[in-house]
Amino acid sequence: MVRDDLYINVPSLFRCPISLDVMKSPVSLSTGVTYDRASIQRWLDNGNNTCPATMQVLQSKDFVPNRTLQRLIQIWSDSVEHYQSHRRVDSAVDNSVVPSQDEIKCIVEDIEKNRCCFDDLRKIMCFGEESEENRSFLAKMDGFVEMLVDFLGDKKDDINFIEQVVRVLDLILMYTAKYQQFTSKKNLDSLLLILRQGRSVQSRIGSVRIMESMSNDAESKLLIGENDELLLELIKSTGLDTDPSLIQASLSCLISISKARRVRSKLVNLKTIPELRNILTAEPNTGVISNAMTEKALKLLETLSSCKEGRAEICGDLVCIEAVVNKVFKISSEATEHAVTILWSLCYLFRDGKAREAVIKSNGLTKILLLMQSNCSPAVRQMAADLLKIFRVNSKSCLSSYDTKTTHIMPF
Repeated sequence: MVRDDLYINVPSLFRCPISLDVMKSPVSLSTGVTYDRASIQRWLDNGNNTCPATMQVLQSKDFVPNRTLQRLIQIWSDSVEHYQSHRRVDSAVDNSVVPSQDEIKCIVEDIEKNRCCFDDLRKIMCFGEESEENRSFLAKMDGFVEMLVDFLGDKKDDINFIEQVVRVLDLILMYTAKYQQFTSKKNLDSLLLILRQGRSVQSRIGSVRIMESMSNDAESKLLIGENDELLLELIKSTGLDTDPSLIQASLSCLISISKARRVRSKLVNLKTIPELRNILTAEPNTGVISNAMTEKALKLLETLSSCKEGRAEICGDLVCIEAVVNKVFKISSEATEHAVTILWSLCYLFRDGKAREAVIKSNGLTKILLLMQSNCSPAVRQMAADLLKIFRVNSKSCLSSYDTKTTHIMPF
């Protein structure tokens, strides 16, 4: 999270009333007051039976995760991090004067005449970071994107220079549709070099985003997907010891290239599923795992469950199946849909006995029944109905005592 010594104005609503720090895992007591989970747990563990803020005696010491506030804190934190990373430029560059459009044209002309230097790219970076209008201007300059792509593949001997090229390209990606020009083996080699040796997290994130942009057609997906070294680095970048933004970018890229069947098989063989399980089982109050990251991990796991190797790996990992069941209702409607699709694929479509047993042991049947009563999409409701059939839910089942007339569902 964001520290006070960075002089960031933290909304008071985001601070824990006990620790006064930004809450990592906000939970609400029966009094309606929200605290950070770690702080209120310590308070209760010390034998206190009152609400610290109101001093009311607690009728119950149970607390409920405040998902709405957690999402707001995550959005705020991400926006602060994004602002800081895009305003941080090397001290050698004078940020007080942003180049004009005419000056940028002259700089680009100098670059085209083979007089390019590192400072030229930093000035362009400074110009692009200033506004959306400037980024659009760069992307539409004749030959500018093509020139950067040429640098990307031809200057691997200067990793610092290539890092800066990658950051400029990443800055203007959404303003250009010239992705096919990025796709070549030598460009992928440069991006792999940045992933392995890049000093800047932003350049590594940029290299992954560029790869995802490349993978907009079947041929490009295969070119990336058949590069085992590149796949290994992408998978490694989803590890929990990695920067959260890099994890999300890597998951998005892997989702994009995993549509080809042989790529899915490769990803399974390269041990992608254990990394996804680690994301799904990580403690939510660590500050690393976000809802968006969990959604992407479930989506990629759903894709991998569609191939034989992926199903075998998942069904052999009961912890992974339990983690999928636990995400039903917990994150978002999108995450729930991915989780139910995984369970439907394993248990109903391919009738795997181990998967069914794991779902039963992790209280999955109750959640499936709750789904039938919730305001879920027609597709999710149909998959839930299919799962109930395969589990043969009837009057003699383990759910026979469940009150199907329940009108209020508290999934937490």
